Parts: sequence; structure tokens; C-alpha cells
Amino acid sequence: MNRTSRRGTRRRGVPVLRTVPLPVLVGGTVVAVTGAAGLWALTPRDAVTPTVGAGHGRGMSQVGAFDSAQEGSTAEDILAHYYPGAELGTVGAVPVRVRLMAQDDATLDTYSHAGAFVAGRDIGPGEAAHLTPLPGGGASVVVTAGCDGEVLWQAQTDDPHVYPVADGPGRPIDEQLVLCNGTGYRGALGVALEGDRYRTVNQVDVEDYLAGLLPAEMQANWADKGANEALRAQAIAARSYALSETRYDYAQTCDTTDCQVYPGTVKEDPRTTAAVASTAGTVLLRDGLILRSEYSSAPDGGRPADIQTFEVGPAPADLGAAPAPVRTAPRPPTAPEEGVEEAPLPGESAIDAVYRRIGGAQSAVGAPIGPEMLLPQRAGTYRMYANGVIVATPTLGAQVVDFTTLLELVPDAADQLPPSASGKPRVTAPRSRADVSAALGEPGPVHGPANPLPGPYDGE
Repeated sequence: MNRTSRRGTRRRGVPVLRTVPLPVLVGGTVVAVTGAAGLWALTPRDAVTPTVGAGHGRGMSQVGAFDSAQEGSTAEDILAHYYPGAELGTVGAVPVRVRLMAQDDATLDTYSHAGAFVAGRDIGPGEAAHLTPLPGGGASVVVTAGCDGEVLWQAQTDDPHVYPVADGPGRPIDEQLVLCNGTGYRGALGVALEGDRYRTVNQVDVEDYLAGLLPAEMQANWADKGANEALRAQAIAARSYALSETRYDYAQTCDTTDCQVYPGTVKEDPRTTAAVASTAGTVLLRDGLILRSEYSSAPDGGRPADIQTFEVGPAPADLGAAPAPVRTAPRPPTAPEEGVEEAPLPGESAIDAVYRRIGGAQSAVGAPIGPEMLLPQRAGTYRMYANGVIVATPTLGAQVVDFTTLLELVPDAADQLPPSASGKPRVTAPRSRADVSAALGEPGPVHGPANPLPGPYDGE
């Protein structure tokens, strides 16, 4: 929002906001106050003329909130003073779509240290997705090894977003999506067209959005100066402002002072994150609709606003959850959910089901180099690929392993094998595809020719 710096000399004489018993008579006006979970309405004795000064002076003064919090006012007191007649309501886990203004007219170039998901497929840690918006709402996708590396694959998609590896708010910071210029964001990043102009949008849970916004709108160290309630009041006002916005067809709000300052994750701080969490879902309402609760850094403490002059957005019940991405090639089962395994399709083996789920030949294990084979002593089955092996046993299920790990899954198998047909000694600790072939090449195939493995392979 348009405002000057919040830094400066603290001004005294700001109204000290105290909790008022329910109900009482103040200056001939009935005041009703309940806890944060209920509703309050307040008509103050002060006039409702906006303040003229630094910042636009409409709604809450951040400086005034700081002073009032130091004097003992709660967040609810502060909001009741600056937005008289407003009510407190609750929203669920809902997203907010934020236009990233610095990205205007640029392609979206992003990666994650934990991997990501785009165009129905997973991409590995550090692999970058480059999205260009297309008419009709889709996007062209190019995936590279790193931001400037070789092209790994490319496609077009109807879903013009890159998603983190796991859904939900409050995920570990290494799962965030990072722009190739270095800025990180929680949630998904997507592209859109505004006319023929490129736009980048961060679709993020509103609580994660506030974790990035709050320390940019107020100083996190206010929590150490007796003004934590000002941070809580700011979280509620900012949540209400964002969810009431409808600025664009493709995004609700933006990330600059034209809207609210939101720099992604770069300023996140445990103190402001805690203030957000303590107000989770709380919004300001007018007549059941979310109030576009303007605020500024007016240094003289500000005055109560006439909330009838403020715009309103939807009712809390009208807010919808973010649509779930469609995964046509789910994540590989290298870190599966405990006890969860997808059943194979009809006629499909457990190994083929895993291979399909991780993306087939486009996955990290690469193309198959032989059919499915029996493990020694019929302990299970395995299939070799260019960069790894998928093993299925009754006790372990089906999973991707590297060459070194293969025989560790059946530790007695190697000791039972005769020397390989090539005349090399049997291998008890396979370290390469050649070692695996030598150790496991003797058992017959489950399907296909009797000797499906490739010829001699001496490279590591």
C-alpha cells in the first residue's frame, strides 16, 4: 500500500485501546466486544475523518498500532478502534493469487532444491522449468538441467503452473520454488497472458503468503518491543485486504505498494510467522463480506475509518480451495508415503506399475535394457534400466534401487550364484550394470527371450 517508512520517532498521545466489558455505554453509544472467535462492533466517540499525513491515512495506522500495543491493547482492540462496526469472521485454507510485478513481460524460469512438478510430470532437484504463456490459458514448457543447462524435455500443457513437490502450507523451505534470478516463493508459480503481455502469478496459501508479507509490512522485532499485538492486527488486516481484492482476471492482488508488499520468502521471520499463525483464518467483515481493510504508516496515530467507504470482497463461504494439480506421472517411490503403494493396472506387473508412475523412459532410471527377471532363489523379480534397477519382492514391494543397493535387498543371493558365463568371478557387491549382469544374469526371464541382457559391459 502507498505509505512512507514506518521508521521514525515514536509519537505519544495515540489512543490507548482497552478491552471494554460487554455491553457498556460509551458517550451515549452501545459498545459490544467479544473475543477474537466471535463478533464485535464499535462506534467510537472520535470523528471518522481520515488522517492527513504520511501514508494515505485511511484505516489502521501501523505506527498507531505499535504505540497502542505497547500500552497494552490487543489486536482486537486495535482493529475495533480503526475499523469501527467491522466484525471478525473466519476463512478456511484458501489460496491467494499474486501478480509478481518484477516478472512482467518475462518467461517464468524456476526450479526447486527438492524437485518440482510441471505439465503432469515430476522434475528432479535443481532441474529448471521454463514456462511461456499461450493463448487459451496453457503454456509451453521446457525443462533443463539447471537454469542454463541442456534441454531434458519439452511439452505443452493446459495447466500453466509449476508446483512444489508436496501440497499444503508451512512446508520446509527447501521445497519452495526459486526463480532463476534468486527469489523464492511458497506455493505454485504460473504464467498468464494479459492481452499479449506475459504475467507471472504466485498461487499460494493465504497463511504462507502472510508469512512472507508481514515482515515486509512491519518490523519483525516489534515482537521484542512489546508490540506483538500490532503484528497480529496487521496479519488480520492484510489477510482481509488480500482476500477482498479482484484486480485482474488472472490474479487477485499484486506484490508492490500498489497492493501489499510481498517479497516471497526472503524476509520470513519466526516472530512474524508466529503472529500470522495466532490469527489463522481471521478476517474483517462488513455485512458478512470480507472488508478491504486499508491501512498506512500515518505517523500521527491515525483515526478511525468509515468502513462504509471501503470496498468489500466475497463472503468467507464463497472462497474456494486451490485446484489440485493433475499428476499423470506421480513422483517416484524413493520416499513413499508410509504403507501406501499404488496397485498395478490390469495385466501390469508391480515393476511396470512403478516404472509408469515415475515417468517411464523420461524418468531418472532411463530406458529398459532387458525384460523382467527372477531374482536368485526366486526371491522376487527385477528389471534393469540404463541408470538403475526396479526390484519387487513380497516383503519390500516394488521400488527403485541403484546397482549397489540391488543385492543388499537380498543379501544371500550373490553367494548362491555360480561364476558368470563370461568367466568373471561372481560379484557379491555389485557396483555397476556389468556387476549386476554378472551376478544376476543366470536366472531365467519372467517374460521374453532366455538371454535378454546385453553383451559384455565393462564401464562403470
